[in-house]
Amino acid sequence: MSEYNGRDDESHSTVRNVVFVVLDTARAKSVDAQLMSTLTDLAEAGTAFENAFAPAPWTLPSHASIFTGTYPSEHGTHGGHTYLDGDLRTLPEAFADAGFETVGVSNNTWITEEFGFDRGFDDLRKGWQYIQSDADMGAVVRGEDVREKLAATRNRLFDGNPLVNAANVLYSELLQPAGDDGADKATDWIADWLVGRDDERPFFLFCNLIEPHVEYDPPKEYAERFLPEGTSYEDATAIRQDPRAYDCEDYDLSDHEFAMLRGLYRAELAYVDHQLGRLRDALEAAGEWEDTLFVVCGDHGEHVGEHGFFGHQYNLYDTLLHVPLVVHGGPFTDGGRRNDLVQLLDLPATLLETAGIDDPDLRQQWSSRSFHPASSDDARDAVFAEYVAPQPSIDRLEDRFGEVPERVRTFDRRLRAVRTAEYKYVRGDDGFERLHHVRTDPLERTDISDDEPQRVQALRRRLAERFEPLEATDASAEGASAGADIEMQAGTKERLADLGYL
Repeated sequence: MSEYNGRDDESHSTVRNVVFVVLDTARAKSVDAQLMSTLTDLAEAGTAFENAFAPAPWTLPSHASIFTGTYPSEHGTHGGHTYLDGDLRTLPEAFADAGFETVGVSNNTWITEEFGFDRGFDDLRKGWQYIQSDADMGAVVRGEDVREKLAATRNRLFDGNPLVNAANVLYSELLQPAGDDGADKATDWIADWLVGRDDERPFFLFCNLIEPHVEYDPPKEYAERFLPEGTSYEDATAIRQDPRAYDCEDYDLSDHEFAMLRGLYRAELAYVDHQLGRLRDALEAAGEWEDTLFVVCGDHGEHVGEHGFFGHQYNLYDTLLHVPLVVHGGPFTDGGRRNDLVQLLDLPATLLETAGIDDPDLRQQWSSRSFHPASSDDARDAVFAEYVAPQPSIDRLEDRFGEVPERVRTFDRRLRAVRTAEYKYVRGDDGFERLHHVRTDPLERTDISDDEPQRVQALRRRLAERFEPLEATDASAEGASAGADIEMQAGTKERLADLGYL
């Protein structure tokens, strides 16, 4: 049970509300003032974390870590088990039990009720849908009786109504702004909710904006600002965007095509930055801005040709792990730029401490450390990341493409990484390992593991101290794998396929 302390002393001030925005697939290396003026303004007025890292390179395990304060091998949510198990305490549950109104708007299909992310929310909405309905989700087969879920579903006004599905298709194809994948509607809904709410409770608001994710199809006026000179919007958006097909050598992309794709990706970031500004304006119009902690981060990064990859699977390069993180409000106001190492799974401890909430159940399970300016938690001298299982699996790739390249077969492995301020070490359960001196090799191009065996041994020990042996199956992952298959509705499969996951 959470306890709301409501402290507000000079050294440990709290805030009334918390707004947490995830810019899906936003990588730190692509964020600058020209591209994202709103985020830059928030950073200048608040606190920017220059060395923030995701614990996993893709949405599902990264969000599970953010919601639970645990690493992927601890929460067991990954490509082989795509559901957040119910025995884990979540951040929204902590806020709800502390007396907060809890509302979420997700534009990523993974972060929905279907995959266990609704716990603790009074309302978790699908931002890309014009009319909310759970009927499109179907039954989730995870070893529990689904009759209660189905009964609740039948009681919803629009569930099972074919007009709902038709309305959502109409919205997506005709009414949704060109180049938008739910951000505009999500922001509109939040603005209306803020103005219309008559609840006197403080609120916790979560929002996932997915536009920077494949496919990159930003509004034309944004794309034209960032495409290479002499490139048309029509040529850029005609490029095939199918990361798994690219990995499996089903097609190729030239350097110029990747340059166009990077332009589209940057344009998507600029567009979600515009929506970020609209969210700030909505909070100001509702009179809530001064009392709100406003947190913005990427959940993971993206490869757009770097290291020979497209998308965000199969590896733990900083291109996928180094993310933007900006916190504005309360004790983070005028905090400047911080260079200490932090992880996204540190957000639960930080947000609860800033809101004056103690949640013993969540605290007992987490590996989270608060980076509140007045926190007594030890600062990190290293951050960690895991890639537990490929998504999609190699078997699924074979079903789709037939024979897959040997290079892709090597990706069927578990990876772990430890990163200090100076070195980055990655190890696989197949004996793969790399070492990089990140101060002189920030792009991780040169493997120096053979040159520094003592450094490799020291960092290998750090991984062993933090996790169970890599070659063994973690108990949490083993338990999660039993009955892990999810029976997804066709609409869910289609949307995840569009995002490159199936």
